[in-house]
Amino acid sequence: MPGTKKLVIVESPTKMKSIAQYLGDGYEVLSSVGHIRDLIEPKNLPQELKKGSLGKFSVDVENGFEPYYVVSDAKKKTVSELKRALKDADELLLATDEDREGEAIAWHLLQVLQPKVPVRRMVFHEITKDAILAAKDNTRELDTALVDAQETRRILDRLYGYEVSPVLWRKVGPGLSAGRVQSAATRLVVDRERERLAFTAAGYWGLTARLSTEIGTATPAPATGFDARLTRLGGERIASGRDFDDSGSLKSGAIVLDEAAARALTAALREPGVDLTVAKVESKPYSRRPAAPFTTSTLQQEAARKLRFSAKQTMSVAQSLYENGYITYMRTDSLSLSQQAIAAARAQATALYGADTIPDKPRLYSGKSKNAQEAHEAIRPSGDTFRTPASLSSTLRGNDFKLYDLIWKRTVASQMADAKGSTASVTIVAGPTGESQHPAASKALAEFSASGTVITFRGFLHAYEESRDEERNASNEPTESKLPPLTQGQELVFAELEANGHETTPPPRFTEASLVKRLEELGIGRPSTFASIISTIVDRGYVTPRGQALVPNWIAFSVVRLLEDYFGDLVEYDFTAEMEGDLDHIAAGEADRVDWLNSFYFGSDKHKGLRQVIDNLGEIDARSINSIPIAGDITLRIGKYGPYLETVVPGAAADAVPRRVNIPPALAPDELTEAKARELIDAPVVTDRVIGINPANGKRIVAKDGRFGPYVTELEPEPEAVEASPPAADPATGEIVDVVEAPAGKKAPARKKTGTKKTATVKPRTASLFTSMDLAAIDLDTALRLLDLPRVVGQDPESGENITAQNGKFGPYLKRAADTRSLTSEDQIFDIDLAGAVELFAQPKYGARRASSALKEFDADPVSGKPIKVKDGRFGAYVTDGVTNATIPKSETVEEITFERAVELLQIKRDKGPAVKKPAAKKAATKKPAARASTTTSATRSTAAKKAAATRAANKAAAEAGAAE
Repeated sequence: MPGTKKLVIVESPTKMKSIAQYLGDGYEVLSSVGHIRDLIEPKNLPQELKKGSLGKFSVDVENGFEPYYVVSDAKKKTVSELKRALKDADELLLATDEDREGEAIAWHLLQVLQPKVPVRRMVFHEITKDAILAAKDNTRELDTALVDAQETRRILDRLYGYEVSPVLWRKVGPGLSAGRVQSAATRLVVDRERERLAFTAAGYWGLTARLSTEIGTATPAPATGFDARLTRLGGERIASGRDFDDSGSLKSGAIVLDEAAARALTAALREPGVDLTVAKVESKPYSRRPAAPFTTSTLQQEAARKLRFSAKQTMSVAQSLYENGYITYMRTDSLSLSQQAIAAARAQATALYGADTIPDKPRLYSGKSKNAQEAHEAIRPSGDTFRTPASLSSTLRGNDFKLYDLIWKRTVASQMADAKGSTASVTIVAGPTGESQHPAASKALAEFSASGTVITFRGFLHAYEESRDEERNASNEPTESKLPPLTQGQELVFAELEANGHETTPPPRFTEASLVKRLEELGIGRPSTFASIISTIVDRGYVTPRGQALVPNWIAFSVVRLLEDYFGDLVEYDFTAEMEGDLDHIAAGEADRVDWLNSFYFGSDKHKGLRQVIDNLGEIDARSINSIPIAGDITLRIGKYGPYLETVVPGAAADAVPRRVNIPPALAPDELTEAKARELIDAPVVTDRVIGINPANGKRIVAKDGRFGPYVTELEPEPEAVEASPPAADPATGEIVDVVEAPAGKKAPARKKTGTKKTATVKPRTASLFTSMDLAAIDLDTALRLLDLPRVVGQDPESGENITAQNGKFGPYLKRAADTRSLTSEDQIFDIDLAGAVELFAQPKYGARRASSALKEFDADPVSGKPIKVKDGRFGAYVTDGVTNATIPKSETVEEITFERAVELLQIKRDKGPAVKKPAAKKAATKKPAARASTTTSATRSTAAKKAAATRAANKAAAEAGAAE
């Protein structure tokens, strides 16, 4: 029989605690910890289904695209707890997030729990007492159209990733992935780099002046004047950067000043007899409106500009603020504010900045986005009275405080009055009085321009001012500057006059902020996915952040080229945006999911269909896809181990092997000009340089440059030449035997049969160079020290164990028996003495951090029930609940890890299951030589099979990651 309580299921454990305290007795609030089930991996399908229409995608493409969902092993305990709680409930309230993903989680809960009590959908956009109590009393039915839209997107991504990614594995490289929005975002970054590669800089000169009203002063004070720049000469406009195209050609009729002309004009204007007069003064009102409240996209952009947050970091911090009740829901396209939020913002502006800083009527904002997210309000502080950042300074710390402060300022400013002032523009004419005979001065009048903006009423600027991207030719708002009072006909003098050379600049690379802005403008992806899109293209190695800039790697050029040539529609920006619109039509109940998926996969009048494209790819020339011409005789190729230059050696035979030159990893694509390529090719080769002879054994020490970097190696001395005797046959068996010459005065040893005994090969000693060492400059002493590693520092006074210093996969370290300690630099391997080593071993293994045992501590994990901690290990930071350890990805910092992210990482690790340990190799029994050869061949085949299986597994994982973006 049903119980007398109401069960409320939310997504997040943090949200669960907040909501439980607001609902009080009679309600039990539990968390699903995100999705409880998802599409099964095809390899994990029941055996009888693997060969059917479900087998390829775990989606039945032949029967209405029905997906095959499964509850993961890690979530079975959660589901059991929810079912147990449901037995004692008389009503079920599904209170997951109000977007498509949240609606889908609610639907999956319904499908798995199969409740026999009334079910209602409870939605809210902020976690405050009023909002939760209002949501409890205003429930609705589950929106199946939103569920259909989310399911369509999930299936679409599975089809896209599983069909296209294998083509990349075969033609570009293993482990790559393609994705519906990931591929379009990668193309954007690559297209921008292509523009930079094609760009040709153009030079031009101009004049800048400091003008002063101090007539008659021998040396006017520069501080009392104002700045102006040369704009016209003889009535013709002087060229600036916007007058040149990307090929460096002039695209207007402006005059281009070269250095000689600019310096001559400067000298002429400094001549006596040159008048400087104000020709025109204009003044017009200046007004500037405040920016709208934050959407997901604009929050990510502004946090990147002002706080230097990554998109992922912004969303992580915003999630924490939302779940702890500080802000409203953070995934939204809406610009509107509720009436209570407008009232709160206006009241706060009045109290803090004065009644004259708010307009007579509230400001209303409407979005430009064609497809607004389901959340109905912009991101703002929660509640009907905003908490000021100052009031939360003891509660919120670090990044949480910074982001809340940003959201609060933007929200309050959005309801404040315009900033007002005036902008003055002045034109100054310089020319000869008639007495000057300087040839440059006598040709024409020179016009200078200056402007200044004075803010007389700051309005919203009291609270907030929006930052801007440093886009080329961007029309920025004028900065506040003041001109002195000027009148037409007024005479001025030059306090300073200087000729300046300029060069046009290529289009700036995307930053996270500008890429998010561009994705939103094109309608690619949803605001809630922008952070994961950028993380995916970085994690996949398509893009590398350098400072704030996103630089594409060469492999991204190959991937984008293949997709453009063979999957053109899939990376077309309009087509990708249309898919988002189609998903919105499904979410609104205006389109059918099955019809749309049929059109996308099998084709229609509108689309060719992904299946048809895959079936008719034809031959793809992998060599061509992975090649980029640099010059007529130089080609860049993207190989298995990275990019390299290939060039034909002059005078070589037609079938000669081309010369290959590695490209430095730090060299950005747009920096690889033809001149740079020739510089790399013409650079002296420093490989295989004989450094000297090891005095201890007479072996040659050689410096080389290998696939994994520079190293030194020890080679056997050159053998002395010995006159060879012809091979002879054994008189008894007829087999060929080796002839061994006896030294003078000694009896020759017996002849040995060939092919019956293998000669043992001694592997030469090798050692990698330190990162601070130069291959071309390495000397014999340093090479010998490297080859002698590990270095014995001395014996531990207590244990008597040898302490050695050496280099390893994870850097330099000390070793004493099984105990190790990391060194701070490679140079310490040679420098550290016994006392320093003993002192290092006396410290905790991971330094002072071990004393606190955890970098961060959270509440109990909902699965294990044990507290979660963030710790630092030998291989980096990780989260643990004492049972499961999960490494924190390199793209995330410890500061970014929230409780929810820690729970997610642990869950991902549980889903993967324990690492499979390889069985210990069995000792092969002694057999005949032939049998040993057979065993070796079998082992080789087994190893190859294992490697192939590992590669296939990596490829599958890559496809799934690309599909799940």
